[in-house]
Order: sequence, then structure tokens, then C-alpha cells
Amino acid sequence: MCGICGYLNFESQNSADAHVLQAMGDQLRHRGPDESGYHLDGPCALMNLRLSILDLQSGRQPIHNEDQSVWVIQNGEIYNFQELRAELVRAGHRFYTRCDTEVLVHLYETYGSDFVRKLDGMFALALWDARQKRLLLARDPAGKKPLFYHQNHGAFVFASEIKALLVHPGITRELDFERLPELFAYGYVPS
Repeated sequence: MCGICGYLNFESQNSADAHVLQAMGDQLRHRGPDESGYHLDGPCALMNLRLSILDLQSGRQPIHNEDQSVWVIQNGEIYNFQELRAELVRAGHRFYTRCDTEVLVHLYETYGSDFVRKLDGMFALALWDARQKRLLLARDPAGKKPLFYHQNHGAFVFASEIKALLVHPGITRELDFERLPELFAYGYVPS
């Protein structure tokens, strides 16, 4: 088990705050007791809390591409990463780890957001494209790894557990009484 969290401020002049990200990560410490890593880039904040399984020495996240314009964090495992890695090496990509997470940045460079269609595994991931100022989140089709998110007028916030979302200052703990019947009827809010 690992944990991921982060956010994107919609106003690009509002830089990400390391203290807010750390507070979110503190709520997930039990998911990744071995190490944590983060990346701040203008309005974007990414954090991974890692339970080390693959590539214990160099698999620390966030992972970046060759020119550090694409960053990724993930919770889970990419089962077909060795085949994907071989394909990407043949295409000229250079790897600095042996972990499955690094294939994600190079797949994104090659296939854009369609890279997720090539993945076989159980995962929740967040990828930041610094050039495009684009945050992409994805989960495996079966949804084995948790990924919760909240969007309001100021930010898009995500985490492996809801309690990490609730420490972000842009999220209030108010019930939406208009949506409550949908929650009881369907077990989720279909918006």
C-alpha cells in the first residue's frame, strides 16, 4: 500500500504551498511508512508516500522524464512495465530507475493521455505536465486503488483517502443537502 495526494490551484499566480501538501501527506503516513517525496511546480503539488516493494534504492517518487517537464506519482503496480520499458528504450527513452512508475512519464511523452490504455495493473496515478500546465489523474479500470478528489472554484485536490482532502484549506466540511438523496438512492453522487 502507498498513498498519493496533491492539488492544482486554478489561479496560476497562487503557488502550491509545501505546508498544505505536508499536512495532507501526514494524513496518509500509515500508507507509505518507508519514505515520502514531493514536487512543487507553480500551482501544482504532488506527494507520494511509499511502501517500498520494487526498486528499493532508486524508485523514490515523484518520478520525472529526462528533461523534468513531466512528473508522476502512483499508488499500485504496473504488471506489464517490463514490456513497456523495453518498447520505450527501443524508442530512445533513457531510464534512471528500475521501477514500474518511470514507464508512465515516458509513455505519456509518446502517447499523450492515451498512455493509460497501454497499462495492465492496479493503480491510481497523478501526472503533471509542466509545459502544458496539465494535471492528469487515472485509475485502473477495476478501481482497485483508491483515488478521491474534490474540485471547487479555487483548486482541484486529490488523495488516496478522504481525510487527506479535508486538511486542504479550500475544502469545507459542509453537507450538500440537495445531493444527499442521490447519495442514499445510488450510493454515490452521479454528478
